[in-house]
Amino acid sequence: MSSAWNASDVTPDGAAWLASAGTYPRSTLALWEERPDAPVVLPCGSVFDVVSAPAMFGRRMLDRLWDDGPGSGPVAQFRGRMLLFAAPGTAQRLPALLEWEEWGGRDSREATRTDAVPPLLCHGTGDAVTVPAPSKSASLSVPAPPESVFPAAPAQSDSISPITPPPAGDTVPARSASRWVVAPDTRQPWLPGPEVLLWAAVRAARSAVRISIFPPADQDAKVYDVSRRR
Repeated sequence: MSSAWNASDVTPDGAAWLASAGTYPRSTLALWEERPDAPVVLPCGSVFDVVSAPAMFGRRMLDRLWDDGPGSGPVAQFRGRMLLFAAPGTAQRLPALLEWEEWGGRDSREATRTDAVPPLLCHGTGDAVTVPAPSKSASLSVPAPPESVFPAAPAQSDSISPITPPPAGDTVPARSASRWVVAPDTRQPWLPGPEVLLWAAVRAARSAVRISIFPPADQDAKVYDVSRRR
């Protein structure tokens, strides 16, 4: 699996899944029918949580998830950050796991295993995120889900189609303010939980440390400088 991706469009089933997170899914789908190029703001906590990482570090996390792990759920890019869609409850649990991981390694030879992990912004219940437009041009003719009914977390079964890995080719363009990196393509996408994202973050940090052996320490720190915090 390559570390570069192309943007992809949201399928009608993926659009229905996204819309189900809002209070009025029919209204969201109607908007996308009329304007498939319109981003929308959707609440977190019921259908998905979102973990936001700086773009470069988020790319390394995706490398680990696709090259060495189970893959990822939907992933978007928004204003220089990667938005990794995660299972509900991840936003509450992941910060505690990261803190424990950092604390637990202080007296071991792996004391720096989380030092290169920049602050990850975790959006859950009570938060909302901007979701990129489904497409630049496609029309979304999909049946709307019932109003105010959120789908239950999908059971793990062979009937649930995994999200297709992002294709290799182009690097993530810095000029794009909002776009899908891994677009949702099913009504029941698999979503990583806090343990999976912790695993990816720790390995992405180790990868960053290995890559940055020669630059000065302060220069490496600037790579992961995060100016926007929750």
